[in-house]
Amino acid sequence: MKSESRQLLNEMLKHFSELDYVHPEDIPNIDLYVDQVTTFIDSQLESTKRNPEDKTLTKTMINNYAKNHILPPPEKKKYSRDHVLMLIFIYYFKNFMSISDVGEILEPLKDNYFGTDSNISFYDIYSKMVELESTEARILVKDMIKKFNDSRGMFTDAPEEDQEMLENFTFICMLGFDVYIKKMMIEEFIDMSKKKHDNDDDKKKEKKDK
Repeated sequence: MKSESRQLLNEMLKHFSELDYVHPEDIPNIDLYVDQVTTFIDSQLESTKRNPEDKTLTKTMINNYAKNHILPPPEKKKYSRDHVLMLIFIYYFKNFMSISDVGEILEPLKDNYFGTDSNISFYDIYSKMVELESTEARILVKDMIKKFNDSRGMFTDAPEEDQEMLENFTFICMLGFDVYIKKMMIEEFIDMSKKKHDNDDDKKKEKKDK
């Protein structure tokens, strides 16, 4: 039974190593129609699907993001490379954040870098994030292995037939606690940033009124 759990871990790590992100250089630098956008992102994020029939992105999702002002509207029904980059960020963030929080995080990027000719482009920002995440992935693998090893032998006093089940539950709890704390930290950071931004706006308004 112990070897079965170890095999499950190895399979999980193998799947994790096969997860791919959308490489910056693979994103077309041409305007695309919505069907082309959904086809491109769906094919690029194939490895992240839990089930083969799952959709990473649909026309309805894109329309809702635009209606909620999270995604800038297309120009003449076509989406730019910056649109595609924004949709990739939305796809990842919405897995663990509310859509309102996703909008809050992306709004400064949308306002300052989307479709602009500034020194730092939206493409540059995405490229740097991909570079950082490649390094972070190696750290995460080590952390998962440590958590798995720490969960073993936690219930030696339990009936032998229950030990593996309890150890696996411990492993899930350890991973879950990590996710829970990081999610709380993200939400706290968003709330603090929003409060500061609102205070700054109030000060500017008071100064203008004077």
